[in-house]
Amino acid sequence: MVLLVYAFFIILNIIAYLIPKKLTKAENYVTSIFALLFGISVDLVLNLKYELYGYFGPGFQWWGFIGEFLYFIPINILFLNSLPSSHRIGKILIYIIIWSLSSVALESLIIKTDFFNYNNWHLWYSAVIYPFVFFILYLQFKYVRKLMKISDQGELR
Repeated sequence: MVLLVYAFFIILNIIAYLIPKKLTKAENYVTSIFALLFGISVDLVLNLKYELYGYFGPGFQWWGFIGEFLYFIPINILFLNSLPSSHRIGKILIYIIIWSLSSVALESLIIKTDFFNYNNWHLWYSAVIYPFVFFILYLQFKYVRKLMKISDQGELR
């Protein structure tokens, strides 16, 4: 079953590579690094410090760490490059809710494998947290775009 999870992650990476990009290469790079660091930081606290969930078993697991790279980066690219053209907050919120529900559905499938396990975590915690995670990714993208616009104007130093 774990091989199916990695196969899915690889498919996500292929899709993220092949989709038409709305973001520049620099925007994709910077936002992906942020998403990866954000995801790993949250996992360090919730997994290793509080032992609420884990990858494969207790403590640090290399295969789980590799899985984070294979998951966080393409999800960020797919999420941000598929943003609605209109940045009206209502459309963005609906978009975030759809991504959050999809993430909960995916997590509910992955939890049935040995890749990911709950200790004191519950799926509904993820359902509450995912909208905030995707909103943070959106805000960070808007900030990066603002910085790049300022930089293009020669004002960023």
